[in-house]
Amino acid sequence: MAKVRKLLALAAGLNTIIFVGEMLGGAEGHSTSLIMDGVHNFSDELALVCLFLAYLLPVTMSRNFQRLANVLNSIGLISISVFLIWQSVNNIIHPVPTIGYIPLIAGLLAAIANWGVARILYSIKDRNAAIRLTYIHIVGDVYVSLAPVVAGLLVLLTGKYIFDPIIAILVGVWLIWATIKEIAHSHDELIWPEHVADQ
Repeated sequence: MAKVRKLLALAAGLNTIIFVGEMLGGAEGHSTSLIMDGVHNFSDELALVCLFLAYLLPVTMSRNFQRLANVLNSIGLISISVFLIWQSVNNIIHPVPTIGYIPLIAGLLAAIANWGVARILYSIKDRNAAIRLTYIHIVGDVYVSLAPVVAGLLVLLTGKYIFDPIIAILVGVWLIWATIKEIAHSHDELIWPEHVADQ
């Protein structure tokens, strides 16, 4: 239990750096694709914090926090993705100048950091569905974080800002699909999580 708490706290700390960096970079560089990835990481951040609390609190409360983590990492992620897709469509209609090198560099750093978070969670990913769902999302984040890199590179090479919201839409659609797939696969475990104290 102590090992799980320590690893979850470490993963949450590293994920905080990713989230804050991407959100600040996205705002500064006017990059919707970077903000989309940052929001995805924020969803994982909330889930990691709830999982940490689940392993810290009494059994009854821990089940509630696991369930909350599952909701934040699934329904919340879908809702936020839909909103950002709508925002990206608006940015296609009314282009916003994107500073290409910011999503490029921030995306590369986020991909490396997400790999680090995934490595931290790897040894405990099979303890329950909540940790497994978070682990799967963060593994996906390694690749999804490369989307802003592609967007930034295309903006720099072509000078066309439209690539950033297009990439953001593709990321949003992928996040929705991947989340729905995991909910369908682990529905019972996510709605009725195990007692973490029994693990």
